[in-house]
Amino acid sequence: MGTSFYPEEYYEFFIKFNEGDYYTCHDLLEEIWMTDKGNYFIKGLLQMTVAIYHYEYGNVKGARLMMNAAYRYLQNYRPFYWGIDLEEVNRFIEACIEQMPTDIDCVPYELKSTLPALPNLILLLNDESQ
Repeated sequence: MGTSFYPEEYYEFFIKFNEGDYYTCHDLLEEIWMTDKGNYFIKGLLQMTVAIYHYEYGNVKGARLMMNAAYRYLQNYRPFYWGIDLEEVNRFIEACIEQMPTDIDCVPYELKSTLPALPNLILLLNDESQ
């Protein structure tokens, strides 16, 4: 293996995201963002994962706010950036926002299964189309 183009945490992020470990995703992306606060691409991914995490714990309002912020941050990086197909991510975010109830702010953790399920996204790192 040669030297990696991306921070090590970025590679880890893909593994954790696809495993559904959004809490760890947050930590990994925050590591990168803390060293590069002008990187709104990372901030967008960060907010997307935080949104999913909030939603899974019943914080619908927080999830909606974060997902909308993620959407805004990622627009300037479309269609492809840092090995990610952002058109696919964009469709995922739009579908998530569509699924999130607008008449509920939060539900107790025990009732989170009553919320509409969010779509699934498998994130792939594609270095080919730089």
